[in-house]
Amino acid sequence: MRKDVIAGMTKVKVKDNEPIEKAIRRFKKKCEKDGIIQDMRKKARFLKPSERRRKKALKAEKRRRTEALKTREY
Repeated sequence: MRKDVIAGMTKVKVKDNEPIEKAIRRFKKKCEKDGIIQDMRKKARFLKPSERRRKKALKAEKRRRTEALKTREY
């Protein structure tokens, strides 16, 4: 865990003479880096265990396919 993230809260200090839009952009980037956005999307809807297993298997298959394409000789 990053040291500037305290108890799950992401903070961004607005610097002197910094536009609020720039601070918001930094905040969004920090949230994305900390995995908050991905976690929110994952928890937005309940997945049954069978759906979770199916999704995991599909993701693994896609990963295997891309790895096979990378190692393929021409």
